[in-house]
Amino acid sequence: LQRRVPKFGFTNINRKEYQGVNISSLQELAEKNNLTIINVDILVESGLLRKNDRVKILGNGTLTLKLEVTAHAFSKSAIKAIEAQEGTVVKL
Repeated sequence: LQRRVPKFGFTNINRKEYQGVNISSLQELAEKNNLTIINVDILVESGLLRKNDRVKILGNGTLTLKLEVTAHAFSKSAIKAIEAQEGTVVKL
């Protein structure tokens, strides 16, 4: 049986899965709904996330608005892009 169904590696029980959201998606969402504050609840309502997902903001895209973004994690490029527009980053 072990030769037919080999086991590779292990699964880490402490791993935290994040759902990635790009800055370009935040820009579109803020322009469409005239938002200055974006948090997890707004992302769930817009359909970008599910209710129990942890969110990580990624730095792909450009940002032209001053936003206050609240999320579980941020990439370094996303923090630079948000703070370059004088926005604020809040980690949960």
